[in-house]
Formats: sequence, C-alpha cells, structure tokens
Amino acid sequence: MLAEIITIGDEILIGQIVDTNSAWIAQKLNTIGLRVKQISSVSDDREHILTALAEAHQRADVILITGGLGPTKDDITKKTLAEYFGVGLVENKEALENVERIFRRLRGTLTELLDVNKQQALVPENCQVIINKNGTAPGMWFNNDGRIYVSMPGVPHEMMYMVEESVIPKIKGALKLPFIVHKTILTAGEGESYLAEKIADIEDSLPPFIKLAYLPKLGQVRLRLSAYGDNESLLNNEVNEYVAKIVERVGNAVVSEEDITLEKAILNHMTENELTLSTAESCTGGYIAHLITQHAGSSKVYFGGAVSYSYELKESILGVNNETLWQYGAVSKETVTEMVEGALLNFKSDYAIAVTGIAGPDGGTPDKPVGTVWIGVANGEKTITKKFLFGNKRQQNIERSAIAALNMLNILLKEYKN
Repeated sequence: MLAEIITIGDEILIGQIVDTNSAWIAQKLNTIGLRVKQISSVSDDREHILTALAEAHQRADVILITGGLGPTKDDITKKTLAEYFGVGLVENKEALENVERIFRRLRGTLTELLDVNKQQALVPENCQVIINKNGTAPGMWFNNDGRIYVSMPGVPHEMMYMVEESVIPKIKGALKLPFIVHKTILTAGEGESYLAEKIADIEDSLPPFIKLAYLPKLGQVRLRLSAYGDNESLLNNEVNEYVAKIVERVGNAVVSEEDITLEKAILNHMTENELTLSTAESCTGGYIAHLITQHAGSSKVYFGGAVSYSYELKESILGVNNETLWQYGAVSKETVTEMVEGALLNFKSDYAIAVTGIAGPDGGTPDKPVGTVWIGVANGEKTITKKFLFGNKRQQNIERSAIAALNMLNILLKEYKN
C-alpha cells in the first residue's frame, strides 16, 4: 500500500516556514506498514491543488493533505476538495458545536460567532468529519474511487493529535496493511563508499524483501535495513541476522544499533557505566555542550565546561601555559593537549573533550588556513589529539568539529569499555 502527502500553502513554497508536517506524518505511516510514495507542496491555488489531487490518485492508495483549512479567503482547500469530488458544502452540526466549544474555552463564555467562524463548520457533503479537539478547522475523511483522502489542518499540534487519535486508527481499520520493520546501525568515522565496499557481499546476499539504505551526515553514516512482508516475526529474525553480520564486519565504526544520534549513544554508554564528561571549547562556541545537553538525563554525565576564546580564559580556567600559547598559538597540538588535560583536572570529570581551531571565514594564515582544527580527548590514563583540515564554511566547520570530537571520544570510550 502506498501513500502520498500533499502540503498546501504559499508560506512553504517561499520558505517562510519549514514543512515539518510531512516528515512527521511519513514516520507515523511507516510504522503501520504504509509506504510514502511521494511528498508534494503546492501553492494556495485552485488549479495547482486540483492537479496535485488528480496526480496523487494515480500513484497512491491513501492521500493525506495538510494546510489551507483556516477561516480566511486565502484558505481554499475545503472548497477545492468539494469541487474535486463534485459535491457541495454543508454545515456539520458536530463541527459547529466544536467551534462553539473552542471559542467558549478561549473566552470563558460564548458570544455570537462571526460568519467567518461559522464557516469552519462547512464541509464537503461526501466527507466524514474528524473533530479537531485543538482548533476550529475539522479534519475530513473521504472514500472515493478506491482511494482514501484525508484533509487536516496545517497547524502541527492540531494535525499531530488528529493523526494519532483518529487518522491512524481509521486507516488501520480500513486497510489490510503489511508489516514494515526497520533496524538502524549508526556508524562514525568511515565514509559511505568505504562502508559500501566493506559490506558489499552482505548487501548482495539480502533477500528481495529487505533493502539497505546508506544515510550519510557529517562524519556519520546510518545503515538502515528495511523489511516488508506479512510475517512480522520472520521479518524481525531476518533483519536481526543481517544486522549482526554488518555489525561484525564494520567493527569499531559501529556506534549504536539504535536509531539515535552520536551524542545520545555516548551519553547512554557513559550513563550505564557511571562515567562523567566535561568540555573545553573554542571555535565550536559551546556547540558540543548544546548537542549533549539537549538530551534529557545529560546531567548524570555532563559536568559542564568552558567556552574559552581568549588566551586569558584558556590560561585562567583551563590552566594552559602562557608560554605554550605564545610559542605554538591557540590552534596547535600543544594547546589542545593542555586544554583537554586542564578540563579533566579542573572540572574533575572522568573524560574530557577540547576543541580549538579557525572556523572562518577569516582568521586563517598560510600555515593554519581556515578550517584548521585541533581536537583532544582524554581520560585519566590517555590523551589523544588529532588535527583536522575542514573547509571554509563556518557553520559546517563547527558542526564537523563537534562530530569529529564526539567520534574521538567514542573511540576512547571503546578502548576502556567495561
């Protein structure tokens, strides 16, 4: 069974907002065995919407639509759907009562509704109404010519509640869906092409119902095995067998056998082993600390750190020697070594990370061009430092530095794994 997602709104096409709805919906559909064939974004234009609906009808069994259901004149989805199905609009009593309930809750009492508010209760006469418990625009479910169409508000929290509470259960009740099983292996430190060559024979031996996808991102590659079929137990067994083969082959590049981020995998390991971490950042400006602390429970591991751009702070907070800074410079092996060992000593953590470099776009020299970064990781027994030469894009340099630092920490943790 295939699905298509259509988002409606000029604000998406001009980049005023980012379409997060489609990604979220696609994940939810995938968990119930419904594969998304295509995602489209169209403008608030009658012809564009009609064309998108007609084309989706040729490709998909289920078409989910978000956006364009507000009370203003630029929201034309409802009228266009009625035209597409060749029906009129009728007032739905339950939808009207919901509009009244929403306004009563907002105002504390119900005053006379404006006509524009009452129009929210108008729906195409061939739809089943899905009540919107978080807003005034109802969702609409259509069965037409062997296809299911579902139109929902574009406001994320309204749409999400509707999908989870109503749409997913109705789809599962209406269709016999296959099972989809996904297993993800997170790797770091090795490129996509290198990994592909390393596991080529395993990939070639996959049965037709299992697919392998390579998902690279800044020093990391996710290997996702996806299996489709009617026997969930068999699918899980088959996928787990191939996961084990790949993990054994890839070896130390494997960070996690869960679909989680690199820093979350590290946090999980350090939490389980009651290990602590501190950071000393210069060119990354606290980005590593941000990656770590965005996860709940990070305080069990992360003590804190310093963002020390100046020589003075590197000396006073981290204990870097003045002579080291002036002789070798802030971006050097010697300085990053003293930074990471200073963090370990002064912040009294089990492990530490230090980063110093030239993020750019200016500040480079012939011997230290933009993108030069030194990274250090350490525990009480060992210090590892490494020089990286990234590009000339500031944000990419910051992100690449953070991922490289976390990968180095992951390698050091493996050396001392309990």
